[in-house]
Amino acid sequence: MQSVKSTALEPTAVELETMSTGQKIARLIPVYGLLIFTVLLIVIFSILLPNTFPTMLNLRSILGDKAIIAILSLAAMIPMAAGRIDLTVGYGIVLWHILAIALQTNVGLPWPAVVVIVLLAGCFLGLLNGLLVEIARIDSFIATLGTGTVLYAIALWYTEGRQIVGMLPPGFTGLYTWQPFGIPVVAFYVLVISLVMWIVMEYTPIGRCLYAIGANPRAAELNGIPNRRFIIGAFVAAGLLGALAGLLLAARLRIGQASVGLEYLLPALVGAFLGSTTIRPGRVNVWGTIVGVAILAVGISGIQQFGGAFYIEPLFNGVTLLIAIGLAGYAQKRRGLAKPAAAPSPSNAHPPAGG
Repeated sequence: MQSVKSTALEPTAVELETMSTGQKIARLIPVYGLLIFTVLLIVIFSILLPNTFPTMLNLRSILGDKAIIAILSLAAMIPMAAGRIDLTVGYGIVLWHILAIALQTNVGLPWPAVVVIVLLAGCFLGLLNGLLVEIARIDSFIATLGTGTVLYAIALWYTEGRQIVGMLPPGFTGLYTWQPFGIPVVAFYVLVISLVMWIVMEYTPIGRCLYAIGANPRAAELNGIPNRRFIIGAFVAAGLLGALAGLLLAARLRIGQASVGLEYLLPALVGAFLGSTTIRPGRVNVWGTIVGVAILAVGISGIQQFGGAFYIEPLFNGVTLLIAIGLAGYAQKRRGLAKPAAAPSPSNAHPPAGG
């Protein structure tokens, strides 16, 4: 039943106090290695591409293009914190952006009502996924792959392989195109969602319970945590964020077609998995996920400006994921080496006389 394990490997304050300066650096490099690598990439590309990379235009392009992936990655990390995986974050966006456009162009609903309907549909999908995983006891990978495939089939059936085109109101398209202070508004969406999720995951019982379930569901249950309720809630939250991403994709593209959307699945999952290898390696976390998406965005943008071929993006995604997993493995090895040997118990230190 556990598709993903959640066990934090970041060094503790007590652990760092017992280390020398060199040992601390060696211990912390894997923890913040991905963040350091991202900064290095920014510096390198800024030096090599001074006229195109370190510009406001490129910054707006990166923020606008990768905001949807960032939201999907944050959506994916919520079930991952509880030891589950949700593939519908990639499949669902296909149907949600089609539904958002169709309800406005074919049905004639006002866009605020459409936003509410799509968000509720995303929550219902999350509830369905949670019930399949926790009530029907289907592995989360299989369950969400099945529901995601059904969503994709519905999108194909409705569109019949054609585009859905129509005039969308400026209020709806402004959900994506508005640029307050010259920054795409979607970047502010990501910031607000990240802050809320960070507070919930790190400083509230909800987050601590999700991490406890992900690390050891049996122990969490024995400690009185209602595993089923939290896991279903995690899928509902993921469905809500996935539906939001679908709305933003509709506002960005202004057309609906079933062939658009699946390309977001791999980057979203890669971003979430990369997030589990930095800041708090060994478990998914909000700022690690943002760093994971950032390194993909920066690396791909810089390589494309050098004239990289069309296959560079998936290649970079895969290579970066392998590097990050290597860093996480190194961090885990270092933690194991750093643990002091257990002191012998009094009963073992002095064998009983006459034994």
